[in-house]
Amino acid sequence: MWQDNINAQLATLEKKAQKRKLPRMERSDEGWVMMNGRKLLNLASNNYLGLADDERLIEASIRAMQTYGAGATASRLIVGNHALYEEAEAALVKWKETEAALIINSGYTANVGILSALASREDVIFSDKLNHASIVDGAILSRAELKRYRHNDIDHLETLLKKTPVHKLKIIVTDTVFSMDGDIAPLRELVALKEKYGAILMIDEAHSSGLYGEKGEGLAHHLGIAEHVDIHMGTFSKALGTFGAYVTGKKYLIDYLINHMRAFIFTTALPPAVLGSIRAAISIVQQEHERRINLFTHSDYVRNELKRLGFNIGASTTQIVPIIIGDNERTVRFSERLQERGIAAVAIRPPTVPEGTARIRFSLMATLTKQQIDWALEQIALVGKEMGVIA
Repeated sequence: MWQDNINAQLATLEKKAQKRKLPRMERSDEGWVMMNGRKLLNLASNNYLGLADDERLIEASIRAMQTYGAGATASRLIVGNHALYEEAEAALVKWKETEAALIINSGYTANVGILSALASREDVIFSDKLNHASIVDGAILSRAELKRYRHNDIDHLETLLKKTPVHKLKIIVTDTVFSMDGDIAPLRELVALKEKYGAILMIDEAHSSGLYGEKGEGLAHHLGIAEHVDIHMGTFSKALGTFGAYVTGKKYLIDYLINHMRAFIFTTALPPAVLGSIRAAISIVQQEHERRINLFTHSDYVRNELKRLGFNIGASTTQIVPIIIGDNERTVRFSERLQERGIAAVAIRPPTVPEGTARIRFSLMATLTKQQIDWALEQIALVGKEMGVIA
């Protein structure tokens, strides 16, 4: 009967226009991507600085593979900790201006691993309601009490903190840039609360690493509060154009995670090619500030134009710009119409976003041209008018 149950659940997803399918992707080129046999302008990638196609990263990957082989062959605690890890983590420590750093296999693995290692049944985790699923899953796996505060609502968070016994370990965790809304967490206020109530503050810089700060260190550095944040987590798979994740902080924290984080201990190390590209990306992102300027210029322009046209873009202030439509089927149709017109833009539906808030999520790249953006806006406006999303 288990087959019938699975098929029934798939049928329910199909009925609700929430069933996902894997698109066939081919290599991108100058902002374009081949998806399901169509050449589309890529407005759906997290490759914010355009580094994923950078020859310097590709060459660094090849050199690393030629030197150390194709695979790590074991976990880092056995024989997988090749020399490139030491080089990349040293570069990471210098870049993030911290005591220690640990490279982890993915952002999902990092959040699940960090939270489940630090918290236990007697502790409390306070999580923004719009945090990434990996944060929620890590909190659940830790078996700690999970209290989700209303999105960016400092007053609600403080109410929850006040009700928590003083002796309990308290962890506040938040995305810095929220991946489906494109707005920013109130980090200064969160620092004040964590200090007032003796909590640990963990931030996820996945969508801000490489973009904010003088050298792309992240939003906490941009705001001048990095030293007041206990745990910095981020990824190399978005603005830095490669793969993997990191956690930085005090040396004792990193030592503890090496010894207690099951998601780190019991997994094979990253291939040398990935570490080679990580090392190169950390260097490049600090030097090429012009990429960040281009990205923010594009982002401001697109947000302003979409609002002028009458689209609902929510509270976005970053390179992530949603068009919130609401209905699942209508959102899927909007995405399909955009693809017919040559734009890669994916429909985001529950459970990724709350019920009734299905949307098209645009994510911009520094390497797009003004001509490409203007053409895309024209197509988006035409589809919006055809479907009655805007007047």
